[in-house]
Amino acid sequence: MLPKSKVDLYAAIRRDAKAGLSPRAVMRKHGVGYETVQRALVSALPEPRKKMQPRETRLDPFKPVIDAILTTDLTAPRKQRHTAKRIYDRLLDEHNAVDISYQMVRGYVSARREETRLQAGKGVVDAFVPQTHKPGAEAEVDFGDVTLRLAGELVTCYLFAFRLSYSGKAVHRIFASAGQEAFFEGHVHALNVLGGVPTGKVRYDNLRAAVAQVLGLSRRRVEAERWTAFRSHYVHVPVGSRRIPAASATSMAA
Repeated sequence: MLPKSKVDLYAAIRRDAKAGLSPRAVMRKHGVGYETVQRALVSALPEPRKKMQPRETRLDPFKPVIDAILTTDLTAPRKQRHTAKRIYDRLLDEHNAVDISYQMVRGYVSARREETRLQAGKGVVDAFVPQTHKPGAEAEVDFGDVTLRLAGELVTCYLFAFRLSYSGKAVHRIFASAGQEAFFEGHVHALNVLGGVPTGKVRYDNLRAAVAQVLGLSRRRVEAERWTAFRSHYVHVPVGSRRIPAASATSMAA
């Protein structure tokens, strides 16, 4: 059976050479040349592939012009910055670039615009912030509409999702409406399944059902009294400490 990869090929060559086969015999056995055998004997890992040099294109003579325009745009007012179409038109009018197409310019501008910003220290570097959560400390809640097919018809329902941040364990429930009663019942169901409430924070993507009023331009929320009482009822029941009585929990949502 032929080796599946170049690493396997090198390993087989080194194994056969160690067993006493001559370089010529190894070459015949594996169908390779003398240089391949020598490289395999020097290193068990194949050398990395050489990167192919990009092929020259008709756009190459005009790339410095495009780069200069994109650099100037960094300090220009927003409405005066160049679109790819405007750059293409300038290349035609000012540089007689009749051999290039708009698609070539658009592709290059799309790739170079953000690179130019990064080189000038004005771009956003791809990065991530690792999140850490303590067991049973935090959770996320989402309550939004979903479309289901029931009895052959598309119906809009509402999905309540309660997910623990540390373990990723989630509890879901579908409702016919997005009212406050459904919002409370979703919590009751999730907390009974989980056996308690998080000891820290619960983050909400949509808290509309718990808000009584939004205060003007500040966008501050006034919580509904029933939601305040609901939160107060569960605030001292950490996850895993005890099972929430279903009757007591339901009474808060009623």
